Amino acid sequence: MRIKIKNKSYEEVLALPAHHHKKPLKQRFFWRLLLRIVSAPALIATHFTYKRIGMERLGRREAALFLMNHSSFIDLKMASEMLHRRPYNIICTTDGFVGKKLLMRLLGCIPTNKFVSDLNLVRDMIYATKRLKSSILMFPEAGYSFDGTATVLPDHLGKCVKLLGVPVVVIETKGAFARDPLYNNLQLRHVKTSATMEYLLSADEIKELSAEEINRRIGEKFAFDNFRWQQENKVCIAEPFRADCLNRVLYKCPHCQTEGQMEGKGITLTCHACGKAWELDEYGYLVAREGEGYFSHVPDWYRWERACVRHEIDSRTYLLDLDVDIYMLTDSKCLYRVGEGHLTHSMAGFHLTGCEGKLDYTQDPILSYTLNADFNWYEIGDVISIGTNRALYYCFPKNAGDFAAKARLATEELYKIAREERKSAYRAAISAKKG
Repeated sequence: MRIKIKNKSYEEVLALPAHHHKKPLKQRFFWRLLLRIVSAPALIATHFTYKRIGMERLGRREAALFLMNHSSFIDLKMASEMLHRRPYNIICTTDGFVGKKLLMRLLGCIPTNKFVSDLNLVRDMIYATKRLKSSILMFPEAGYSFDGTATVLPDHLGKCVKLLGVPVVVIETKGAFARDPLYNNLQLRHVKTSATMEYLLSADEIKELSAEEINRRIGEKFAFDNFRWQQENKVCIAEPFRADCLNRVLYKCPHCQTEGQMEGKGITLTCHACGKAWELDEYGYLVAREGEGYFSHVPDWYRWERACVRHEIDSRTYLLDLDVDIYMLTDSKCLYRVGEGHLTHSMAGFHLTGCEGKLDYTQDPILSYTLNADFNWYEIGDVISIGTNRALYYCFPKNAGDFAAKARLATEELYKIAREERKSAYRAAISAKKG
């Protein structure tokens, strides 16, 4: 999939008219049918099936919030089959609107920027459920899973659920990640897919529960491990490219501790610094070619990398320092290539400079609980995206090796620290006032 790109100067992009917000449209039957028809070939190829749990509790014309885990692009195709009997609006990232704004609106899509506070999104969701009598399909993780486990959910999800006041249904997919993991460069594997659609909370239950308890209950449903599922269900993935680019996720060697020297190619993951090698076998296990294996499970290796990043942060040695090509997104017409620059990520957050000294943007760690980092984004390259609702900056590092996964891990850990510091400061202020 590609995206429309234009070359413009930084000043020209800033001078463009601000994005004009429009209320969502109700999805009509024709567009629902079209989505279902377009999705059918992929679902037939993967022998897609699904089951419903407790769905008799949801009225035929009752609006609901459908929360779905996010593993690959086939997720939306699965949803088109499961939800075709009722109108639903789809929460979609703004880049998906580029060059096809009217079509996306007719399909019922509501645009938002990933991991950026967006009050308009909440208003649009309330408008869709209350005025349009439409359900909402939302991928609360927003970003695809890197290692096949659930990504971080936003703290404010429970508050959003209470504001909407409509039943919550959780959709969990199986096989979507195994078929098309993000790291594997869009190479599809022969894997069956399925899903479970479960009624989780009624409108009355939502009124009684706190936002924190709602978060907890949703979080329990978003606790999954796709590699473990593959192993426990003996799902055989025999494709000879299954480890291609796995180094995007497993970027640090546990044997020699070197970063950026891992290479996933074919069925093998190799560290070019020390020569240590692992095979990703047909059932998703990592098997060392010789000697100690350290990790046989991809998510365990990824968790270890998180711990390493946290250690760097705690010891104040963490630093990402990259020369980048800079693109900007300010409207739905196209993505603008604005020049070159430099991106750093440290304890202070992100700092992006460039465009011949005209661009200087900083982003504090408290502003985002995770990072919009992606692999082979629109076939341009691996990317880090930061910014505001006025402008998003897409940074494509030059000859930087594997950076996206570490940057996302660091963003999440820095946010945890910033959040705890803010809570501590708030508690101290309250105590001082009482004293």
